[in-house]
Amino acid sequence: MTAVPASADGKIDGPDNNQPKPPVSMSTVGGTKLGRVGTQVNLGAGAPVLPKKLSGRSWIVADAESGAVLASHNAHWRLPPASTLKMLFADTVLPKLSKDEVYKVAPTDLAGVGAGSSLVGVKENLTYSVHDLWLGVFLRSGNDAVHVLSEMNGGVPKTVKDMQKHAEELQALDTHVVTPDGYDEKNQVSSAYDLTLIARSGLQKKDFREYCSTVSAKFPGDVQKPKEGEKVEKDKNGDPKRDSFEIQNTNRLLTGAPGVTTYKGIAGVKNGNTTHAGATFTGVAERDGRVLLVTVMNPSSTEGQAVYQETARLLDWGFSAAGKVTPVGELVPPKSARTNVSPSPTAAGADSAGAGTATGPAKLAATNGEGTGGAGTALAVAGGVLVVLAGAVFLVNRRWPLPDLVRRRPRE
Repeated sequence: MTAVPASADGKIDGPDNNQPKPPVSMSTVGGTKLGRVGTQVNLGAGAPVLPKKLSGRSWIVADAESGAVLASHNAHWRLPPASTLKMLFADTVLPKLSKDEVYKVAPTDLAGVGAGSSLVGVKENLTYSVHDLWLGVFLRSGNDAVHVLSEMNGGVPKTVKDMQKHAEELQALDTHVVTPDGYDEKNQVSSAYDLTLIARSGLQKKDFREYCSTVSAKFPGDVQKPKEGEKVEKDKNGDPKRDSFEIQNTNRLLTGAPGVTTYKGIAGVKNGNTTHAGATFTGVAERDGRVLLVTVMNPSSTEGQAVYQETARLLDWGFSAAGKVTPVGELVPPKSARTNVSPSPTAAGADSAGAGTATGPAKLAATNGEGTGGAGTALAVAGGVLVVLAGAVFLVNRRWPLPDLVRRRPRE
């Protein structure tokens, strides 16, 4: 990638401005504290202090079910998202295409893929199932697969428009979409807060959960070349048989890597890395029945695989601190969900962590089914599924209920 690094306000950084500062005024969606510059955390009795080795320009730790934000740092700073934007692409387009649909790739489908893009190896004039292409998106972060799926959705411009509309529906208002794949483009931005909202929405979709937690898979390759004197073998559809090759997920907390240990309980979500954005990552993990989401954007540390190391530290902290901190904000529900909440919900931008206000699982467990507003929507238990990965059980759910209707599915 050859794009010049830029700050969140779109100004190009010169040689004397390599470390841009967050804007003084940021969005307050989810709580006034989330719009403040710097680290926001309210430690209670017995709560561990935040990890020392944190260099991300922006990060957030949130309870995926209650929506409570346990801690944040410049949560609404609008920064280039890199391939974490593919979470929004998937959350937008996945429901529109049947995974069994087969598509023959035209040369024009790949014409818009940016130079230096991450690729899974899609070839023109060959056919792929939608399922194959989603594996290419989630595992290899393939911009080629994104562009083909975008064409199947009506083209890149339409897909960008659809993504922007969906971001607004989710109240991910820091997000401005220019490309569907997260490739560096001027004014393409998101925030740690928005990426966490988007991941939370995506995780309610079964296919999204399965793809983002897949460690490795087979991907279709070129047509097999017959040996001399032999005929081309055909598959069950009568098409020439093709070779396949293995692809592995680029999420290093899921697969491990030199210097990075697989994180116990990890189950996705998406990583990214470009010149403009630096390293970005949103991860979800479960421990002892609690599910946390962490997003880290552009760490400046020279530590190897810093974005994963810092995410792991924040996950460890979040699991230890849960129940011992007062939330500094909330993950707000989608706009459409707000039509169903109680007469006095917490308004976007209000400080949901005010004194005397109970939020999070403790509040949810105490409710009796009558609308109360509060910590925003949680992930539903009705229709939830269990995904077993690396010895951990990850509980996720499928719909946006009222927060006071949330009940955990009993463990199986």
